[in-house]
Amino acid sequence: MNEITSSALLALAIESSKSLSSSDRFSRLLDTVRKTIACDAVVLLSYHGDRVKPLALQGLSQDTLGRRFMLNEHPRFEAICQAKSVLRFDADSPLADPYDGLLSDREGDLPVHACMGLPLYFDNKLLGLLTLDSLMPNVFDNIPQRTLEVINAIAATTLNTALMIEQLQQQAIHNQKVVNELTNEALRRDGGEIIGESEKIQQLKREINIVASSDFNVLIYGETGVGKELVARTLHQKSTRNNGPLVYVNCAALPDNLIESELFGHVKGAFTGADKNREGKFLLAHGGTLFLDEIGELPLAAQSKILRAIQNSEIQPVGQDKIEYVDVRILVATNRDLKEEVKQGRFRSDLYHRLSVYPITVAALRDRVGDVGLLSGYFIEKVKRKLGIKQLKATTSALLHLQQYDWPGNVRELEHVINRAALKACARQPDNKVVNIEPQDCGHLINLSHTQDALLSDAHLLHEATPQEASKETLNLRLVTEQFQRQLIIQTLSEENGNWAATARRLSMDRANLNRIAKRLHITIVKTVT
Repeated sequence: MNEITSSALLALAIESSKSLSSSDRFSRLLDTVRKTIACDAVVLLSYHGDRVKPLALQGLSQDTLGRRFMLNEHPRFEAICQAKSVLRFDADSPLADPYDGLLSDREGDLPVHACMGLPLYFDNKLLGLLTLDSLMPNVFDNIPQRTLEVINAIAATTLNTALMIEQLQQQAIHNQKVVNELTNEALRRDGGEIIGESEKIQQLKREINIVASSDFNVLIYGETGVGKELVARTLHQKSTRNNGPLVYVNCAALPDNLIESELFGHVKGAFTGADKNREGKFLLAHGGTLFLDEIGELPLAAQSKILRAIQNSEIQPVGQDKIEYVDVRILVATNRDLKEEVKQGRFRSDLYHRLSVYPITVAALRDRVGDVGLLSGYFIEKVKRKLGIKQLKATTSALLHLQQYDWPGNVRELEHVINRAALKACARQPDNKVVNIEPQDCGHLINLSHTQDALLSDAHLLHEATPQEASKETLNLRLVTEQFQRQLIIQTLSEENGNWAATARRLSMDRANLNRIAKRLHITIVKTVT
């Protein structure tokens, strides 16, 4: 028996480089084995702990590919798995042959024949087996050890490469399915519908319909809680990328030292704790939409890297020299005035102009005349399903109570109020088939703007203002408003012993909104040690 030739090795290397699928690689591997070693059957099998699975074969019936050989039922396979090098079986070995009756050109039991198995190890891990059978007894006895070593190495490498590629492909498919499922779940959760009939909302819907089908970057403005994320989801759903992923990133929640890794990914060993390769948000959004919420919170260093990704459609994972190209549409949202941020040097002007190709403003709830009632009905139906209530409704007086509030926390605050009101109403009416939400269930909604208007009105009653005085009062309205807000928040904070959560509940506000207002009014709590 001759050693494997250099030409055979070269041919296999060339053919392997041409192969685009695992089946091609396996088929060419078996061709090379049979050209080197004369045999009637050769099979490549993968190892799965308690069984082996045929991946490719020559000389056996095709139905063999559908078989799964349990090791405890097939002692020859078990012996090969336990061996560390080639294992030859005696021609008259008493161990049953798993291929009895499976030779493609022969019916019935196998006669005395030659059988050999090679355990395929890669990096000290058993990946599979290569078995060879010949109807000529003892034909494998004099094969040079070098030939067997080369075949073993080639087979193990080929199998390892194929398994790695398959694993990567499956992981990519899985990641895509997960992202798509999360995107679809988010759209189902929020209904994918913007609720409202006010002129502000009608204008918003028109703007969305205009820009959705394009690939333009969209900058979504709006106060906290107005529904900027829902606008982004609607834009994605109405776009030509709606079958691709919608990837959400909260820029305000990204730690400064991990921003680049989160957005662009990293390779194993790029930094302490990087124990494996990780895809960034840009790559996950490939073929779809990337939504960057709270874009105004990104530090300048990160802004420059995002600018490059948007300009050139290219990213560079941390620790990787190679540049990767991505195809994503960018949607961003902020409650900041980015023009002012640019003037103050806190936001890059070139990035601002890249992002604001088509700006959209989402109106505050207080400016959406007539929408509070519609949104209340939507949230009531939503919480009714969550609580398992047969019927839940708001009384006319409750709706009027809600409509008279100016909702500084916007739609999000309204949803929270409705949820709390539903719980209170259920507790009051445990046996009612129809649970009614009353004003008392909604809590005492402190309407700051209305209270301030009342204070100003009372001030006018103290004296008959001249036109000049009236003009001065109008010009100072913002100052008076802020003073009232500051005094009310400080007083409530003091009564609640500095507890922000309790203060927010007392003021019927979203805590995040309260913190934002307090920061603007320079209200802080100083703790002292006594």
